[in-house]
Amino acid sequence: MSADPVLAAERAHLEHAAACLQVMHAATRATADAGVDAWASERLGAARAQRLRSLAADPGAPPFFGRTDSDVESFHVGRRHVRDVAGDPVVIDWRAPMSRPFYQASAADPQGLERRRRFGFSEGLLTSYEDESLTADDGPSDLLRQEVERPRSGPMRDIVATIQPDQDDVVRAPLAESICVQGAPGTGKTAVGLHRAAYLLYTHGAQLGRTGVLVVGPNRAFLRYIEQVLPTLGEVEVEQATVADLVDRVPVRAVDAPDVAVLKGDARMAEVLRRALWRGVVKPTESIQVTLTGRRYRIEVDRLKRHVDDLRRSGSGSGDVVHYAAGRERLALTLAEDARRQKETAGGSPTDAETRTAARSPEVRAFCDAHWPPVDPAGLVARVLSDPALLARAARGVLEDAEQALLLRPAARSVRATHWTEADAVLVDEVAGLLERTPGHGHVVVDEAQDLSPMQCRAVARRLGAGSLTVLGDLAQATSPWAVADWSQTLAALGRPDTVVRPLTRGYRVPGEVLAFANRLLPAIAPGLAPATAVRSDPDALRVRRVAALAEPLVEVVTELSGTAGSTGVVCADADVPALVALLAAGGLDVPALTDDAEAARVAVVPASLVKGLEFDHVVVVEPAAIVAAEPRGLHRLYVALTRAVSSLVVLHRGELPAALAAR
Repeated sequence: MSADPVLAAERAHLEHAAACLQVMHAATRATADAGVDAWASERLGAARAQRLRSLAADPGAPPFFGRTDSDVESFHVGRRHVRDVAGDPVVIDWRAPMSRPFYQASAADPQGLERRRRFGFSEGLLTSYEDESLTADDGPSDLLRQEVERPRSGPMRDIVATIQPDQDDVVRAPLAESICVQGAPGTGKTAVGLHRAAYLLYTHGAQLGRTGVLVVGPNRAFLRYIEQVLPTLGEVEVEQATVADLVDRVPVRAVDAPDVAVLKGDARMAEVLRRALWRGVVKPTESIQVTLTGRRYRIEVDRLKRHVDDLRRSGSGSGDVVHYAAGRERLALTLAEDARRQKETAGGSPTDAETRTAARSPEVRAFCDAHWPPVDPAGLVARVLSDPALLARAARGVLEDAEQALLLRPAARSVRATHWTEADAVLVDEVAGLLERTPGHGHVVVDEAQDLSPMQCRAVARRLGAGSLTVLGDLAQATSPWAVADWSQTLAALGRPDTVVRPLTRGYRVPGEVLAFANRLLPAIAPGLAPATAVRSDPDALRVRRVAALAEPLVEVVTELSGTAGSTGVVCADADVPALVALLAAGGLDVPALTDDAEAARVAVVPASLVKGLEFDHVVVVEPAAIVAAEPRGLHRLYVALTRAVSSLVVLHRGELPAALAAR
């Protein structure tokens, strides 16, 4: 049988594209430094290093994954732009406007295309292709299905070859538009958010190159899972962090009781801290003398009061026009300017340098220390939480007496000796943001946002500045004690109350049978949400087994699944993790427990509290009732656990299933 000429031609183009990419890499390395000046050399070196990193990212990925054909031209579409030595395009970047029809065209709306071609690869080799006519409906794509179902192991991969029209609409939304994606399980919301970041960096590179892009995830395990997605798309300069990373100003060594954590996460705490800070500004009661160019000039009490009051009003109001530390500096300069005006009235002409020297004089520094004292963020929070009188003054009309009592704790010997909690760290960051402006990013992507407290939202908003926001989450997966029923409160706390909520309900990753089983929980946990629908079905994807004893069935199932391609997660209540690891070890299986700080193994026992945002080819959920009983929003946690499976879900239980799951 003769070789397929189309496949041979595409393989030749693949080799040509790979060769061109190598030439581009070599040309970048050879970029000469013109030696104009040190700053130019430094910038050139940084740009060259970044370009080399982007060209070298994911060397195993083929240069292209698709092709579009119209009646006048054809384009191959890939992860990055590839050109030949003449500068002509060999591969078009997936983010370029001319690539959009690859994702959006359909038989109903061909967008100028006659055909879309997808390619199949195995270990970097082009093995197959599939043509989809856009003048007729050819039905679902087999290659698309195979790519979606491809086994997962290790970090999350990009979905650049399989982005669907509803996802593409979010990815290519304008930079100025903030978006909230309410994404059901398997809809690819995390991948969509990351690809949106890559698209914005490509489209607005100059602007975002200055202001930066920040991705905020729920925990370190999640960030490790997604950390390779943007580099494979050529974007290597994106900051990725948890909220705990952002507010890492004090060492966290303690845990709050749930009711205390909820109260500390309440948005009202922002007003309490604002009052506590600005009430430290004291009205003057005596005049002072300011030394300027060897002479002393008296500033009377009335003028001092006016100076302090004017600056305090401009900083302590809801707009926070002047930050506290900047107000302190302005006060010193205002006093020096007052003395300058007095000298000018007397016929003198002091210089700006002399005025700045006066602002740093001992008299001015002493006045500012007494009436606008310097503040340490951690020290202020420690005093608010341990001084009943200070807390009562700051919280009057904001917190009830019982709430104030809940917050109070014994004073530590020093700020350094304070046993800080995660919620305390957010409060300290709030005060730091009142003292000085927090540097902002041009765009921030926030994943699993449904679990952020209002105060955590404020911490994220401070990093946003004047930029835009992509919020990703699912209200049905909200497991934190401050979870809300709709997005309005979260978006308001993030500083973008007018953000449009875009639902994604079409699941591409989770089999329909698994989704249908998990969706039984929705009436109890999120009655207002539409259930997710799946694009694919597999009758063997779901097995629910009631067992008399757990050890033998668990070892049997994990042995079976570990022999297949892809990853396996054994999900259970956090308290049951050691017992399950021991049961598997007794059965001859070395299966580690996933922790927030450890790399994920191909087969792992996963605490239910860490499973959010992750996915596995196969999931074994052990004792659903124990997951539900472990926390107040246990049904939500169980919904998360049940929807982590890409290929199959096995549920093992000795006791009764939760009522919502048992109902048929």
